Amino acid sequence: MCLLVAVAACSSGQKTSMKSDANVESGTNSEVVFNADSAFAYVKAQVDFGPRVPNTDAHRRAGDWLETELKRHGAQVVVQPMQLTAFDGTVLNARNIMGQYNPQTPDRLLLMAHWDTRPWADNDPNPANHKKPLDGANDGASGVGVLLEVARALAANNPGHGIDILFLDAEDWGSHSDDNSWALGAEYFVNNPIVPDYRPAQAILVDMVGGRGSLFYREGQSHYNAPGLTDAVWSTAASSGFSNIFVNQLGGAVTDDHVKFLQAGIPAIDIIAYDPTSGTGFPPTWHTTRDNMQNIDPQVLGAVGQVLLNYIYAR
Repeated sequence: MCLLVAVAACSSGQKTSMKSDANVESGTNSEVVFNADSAFAYVKAQVDFGPRVPNTDAHRRAGDWLETELKRHGAQVVVQPMQLTAFDGTVLNARNIMGQYNPQTPDRLLLMAHWDTRPWADNDPNPANHKKPLDGANDGASGVGVLLEVARALAANNPGHGIDILFLDAEDWGSHSDDNSWALGAEYFVNNPIVPDYRPAQAILVDMVGGRGSLFYREGQSHYNAPGLTDAVWSTAASSGFSNIFVNQLGGAVTDDHVKFLQAGIPAIDIIAYDPTSGTGFPPTWHTTRDNMQNIDPQVLGAVGQVLLNYIYAR
C-alpha cells in the first residue's frame, strides 16, 4: 500500500496499551472462536516460501498453496490469472484467488487481503537494503493468515449467508510518486468480475494486522466513504473487548486495495495498523527487512480474526 496521505484526529476514545481487555477466547459475542496460533502458523507458512514477489518461483508456489488451502477448507475456488504492467514497465504474471462460501446466496460479504510482497525494502533505515526483497510477514502474510483461519472456521460453522475470501495480487509493486500504481490486482478484479455480475454488499480489507504493538484506527478512506460499515466493525470490536486495539479515532487515509472497490461504489473498509508517532503513519517494520516473523504477535492476529468472526456471525 501507498503512504498515508492524510492524518486527522476526531471522535471519542483514547489510545491505550496494546494489551487487550479480553482474551481472544473470551472476547467473543459468537460461539465461533478464532484460533490465533493457527493464524500465526499460516503467516509462517507463507514466509517460509520466501518473498512472494510476482514473477518468482516463491510467488508461484505460494499461490498454488493458497488455492489448495481454500479448497481444503471447503471453499469453491475461482482463480483470476492476469498480466499486469507495473509503473516501471515490468509485466507481472499475477493471479487473484477467491474462495466462496454459500456461493448461491446473493447477499455477499467480501473479505480481502493482498498476498504479494514488496519487491524492495525501500523504507529500510539501512540504504544497503533498499533493493533487497523482504519477508512480508506483516505486510501481506498477516492478512492472508487471518483470512485462512477464518476460512477454516467457516468450513466448520456455516454462517448461512454468502462469504467470499479474496487474496489479491500485485498490490505492492507501486511507486510512491504515483497513487495509481498500487493495488493493480484489485483494480483488475473490480473491472473484470471474477464471477459474472459479481458485486458484494460489503468488503473488508485486512492489511498489516499482525505486528507487535499494532493499533487499528478508523482509516480515512473507510471513515468518509463507508461510515456505516466502519461504525459496525468498530462497534463489533468494542463489544468483543478489543476497544483498546480498535481505536475509535480517525487515523490516516491509505491508498490500498479497498479504494478500488470504493471507486466502484462498493462499501469497503481497510483494517490496517496505524502508528500516529511515525513519519509515515505505518508501523516501523513497513517496507523494511525487519518485516519478519520476530515482529508478529499472535494476540494481534487473534484480535482482528475474532472481530471478523463476530461480525460475520452477527450479520
